[in-house]
Amino acid sequence: MIKQLLNWFDDRTGYRSVARKLLDESIPGGARWRYVWGSALVYCFVVQAVSGIFLWMFYSPSARSAWESVFFIQFEVDGGWLLRGIHHFTAQAMIVLLAIHLLQVVLDRAYRAPRELNFWLGLVLLQIVLLLALTGYLLPWDQKGYWATNVATNLMSLVPFVGDDLQRLAVGGPSYGHATLTRFFALHAGLLPATLIAVLVLHVALFRRHGITAVGEGRRPAQTFWPHQVLKDGLVCLTVMGVVLLLLFRGLFTGALEGAASGACLGAGLGAPADPAVPYAAARPEWYFLALFQLLKYLEGRLELFGAIAVPGLVSAVLFLMPLTARWRCGHGFNLVLLLAICGGVVFLTIAAIVEDSHNPLHQQAVRQAETDARRAIQLARAPAGIPPSGAVALLRGDAKTQGSILFGRYCVTCHSHSPAEGQAERNGWTAIEARSPSASNLYGFGTQAWIAGLFDPAQIAGPRYFGHTSHHEGDMPAFVQDVLTDREEWSVEQIEQVTAALLEAADHRPAAAENNGGRFRAMAAQGRNLISDLDRCAGCHKFHTVEENDFGPDLTGYASREWMIAFISNPGDARFYGEHNDRMPAFAKEPDTPRDDILSPDEIAQIADWIRGDWYEGDDMRGISTRSP
Repeated sequence: MIKQLLNWFDDRTGYRSVARKLLDESIPGGARWRYVWGSALVYCFVVQAVSGIFLWMFYSPSARSAWESVFFIQFEVDGGWLLRGIHHFTAQAMIVLLAIHLLQVVLDRAYRAPRELNFWLGLVLLQIVLLLALTGYLLPWDQKGYWATNVATNLMSLVPFVGDDLQRLAVGGPSYGHATLTRFFALHAGLLPATLIAVLVLHVALFRRHGITAVGEGRRPAQTFWPHQVLKDGLVCLTVMGVVLLLLFRGLFTGALEGAASGACLGAGLGAPADPAVPYAAARPEWYFLALFQLLKYLEGRLELFGAIAVPGLVSAVLFLMPLTARWRCGHGFNLVLLLAICGGVVFLTIAAIVEDSHNPLHQQAVRQAETDARRAIQLARAPAGIPPSGAVALLRGDAKTQGSILFGRYCVTCHSHSPAEGQAERNGWTAIEARSPSASNLYGFGTQAWIAGLFDPAQIAGPRYFGHTSHHEGDMPAFVQDVLTDREEWSVEQIEQVTAALLEAADHRPAAAENNGGRFRAMAAQGRNLISDLDRCAGCHKFHTVEENDFGPDLTGYASREWMIAFISNPGDARFYGEHNDRMPAFAKEPDTPRDDILSPDEIAQIADWIRGDWYEGDDMRGISTRSP
């Protein structure tokens, strides 16, 4: 039945004669490993086309949804990380194979007449593949791709007379955005692949017309393409895929990112969502463009135009002229030396760029921060709340863990440090920040059990972690802790622990030890509330759920809670807090009846408060520093 069907199909199409013509082709000098590179490139292109079509089924080319769709492919689609990883690393394999194929063609003199036109088509294919790599780099719409492509397209503006117009044409307007992404996607998934297929068909057709440039003809007997060369081609194609899979699964061996079970360390990486408002100091092009990037570092001013436009153009012109210069008596030797010099220069510049970055502490710090942001964005995207309707860029913008330390370093570190004491273990998620000349308390762990315990410690209260750098270092609070709180007839150790429990309850911070003994903690907190409310004790200076006016110390109602901290940061000079005794701390929100704008927005103030408190999403629930009391 099958034989009859094949006979019928052959009668209508003549496929058997075509197959015989292809497979029975004679190879003078026999099959060789040096002939495999063209077949390997065709194989890689087929893999790219098939994997790209499947990725296209899930991808959304929109500035608001591109990152979300790639995240969906990577973490939600079964095998999506594998599909995306194969597409990513096979693209890089094509760059390497193209370079090897170019060297092999020149070494074998396969670029000389009558094959010069086919050589030129090969150079066109090289340019198309590089453009495919460049346009594909932007499509995840993450920070790395966004800023690296920004740098690449900015080079267009260096072209004399038409540079700005070229850049606007590529970007789709004066700035990066939705139009940029859709244009790059149209090029990557439409125009460039179609052009590559057309050029590849011509390239293969001309190759079939002129035949293989035989090596060793006459010294070895001829062999047919099938099975001798096909076997070698197949083994190399399998090897290429093996290398791709090895790169894809490298996270299993290096422990990169978060672990194999999550899929975060498998396949191609995914950075934090592209955010034009956040410069990306770790921006670098992919390794195959690093040579040009490094060259531009050495050239400044007017020389930058030479490096960005003239050098690539000159290299392209030299390669294009090789079939013509080969007609000279020593032309082939000249071409070979020139090509090796170009390849050597590219390798040297690439290695120089990698080594320079590896010894640059600022770049390494930026890379680590980028990796941290990427992990955090993925963690937030996988949270129950998911990606907000405003888009993935809001994930980190609204994240207290990410933004809190940035805002603290920008607005608070002038006076406050945020670092653990000597011998104190760093807590998960909190960033240590040191003030150069601290003039206020150290806010590391503010409102937690350890912080409040230190507040009631006579040895620490007047020290640098609390009031030591302020004008209150000899005030009522240090004197109270050092003189009164140490009087065991006036204040027992148990009573101090009860006040601590009450303040922890007010701050909505519950010590870990209380998890299995909630009843005792609540009883201690109740006794502590009574002690704080006693006019002969804490209430003599502080309000605590009372209506009495008191201007000696801050209101302890809800002390160190989120609402309390937001209000305090907004205006510490308010009567509820330090009033006229405020020690230089500015109001970070707009004051009543003043024309000036907010120093910080309400959201930014809330992010600082949440970060200091350790309130952020971590894993399956809130696993910050503070834990909620029932």
